[in-house]
Amino acid sequence: MFFDNCAVPDINVVGPVHEGFKVAMATLDGGRIGIACQAIGIARAAFERSVAYAKERKSFGVPIAQHQAIQFMISDMATQIEAARLLAWRAAWMKDRGVRHTMESSIAKLYASEMATRVTHKAIQIHGGYGYSTEFPLERHYRDARITEIYEGTSEIQRIVISSGLLR
Repeated sequence: MFFDNCAVPDINVVGPVHEGFKVAMATLDGGRIGIACQAIGIARAAFERSVAYAKERKSFGVPIAQHQAIQFMISDMATQIEAARLLAWRAAWMKDRGVRHTMESSIAKLYASEMATRVTHKAIQIHGGYGYSTEFPLERHYRDARITEIYEGTSEIQRIVISSGLLR
């Protein structure tokens, strides 16, 4: 779409004139916090299902939650979810205070989206064949987690934004 000689009333201008790119980038910064939170929610849902399932499902006569390998997976999942949550809170806190948060939003989005993929992968592992089945929500959680690594800027773009902030 092209607009030539188009007049826009002052009341309809978003941000300062000729500063549209900055406005768009600031919008992305906030959106990345939202994607981080979405990824955390997806991971949390997969985690909660995994904990419940591990307490119910038995192997060798005991709930699989008693097996060290499952305990390690659940511990790692919880730790990664909490780390992502704190990164997202930090970026949101900065945004709420009007502080520049470009790098922090990208850090939160990068970590949370990749964490959600790792956590949902482990959730499928804990559930075994049921985790892969479309009759259980975990396969959808995995797909939903994976897309958070793509929209609002891929993980590679987030790494560029982060390194630009660090190497400035």
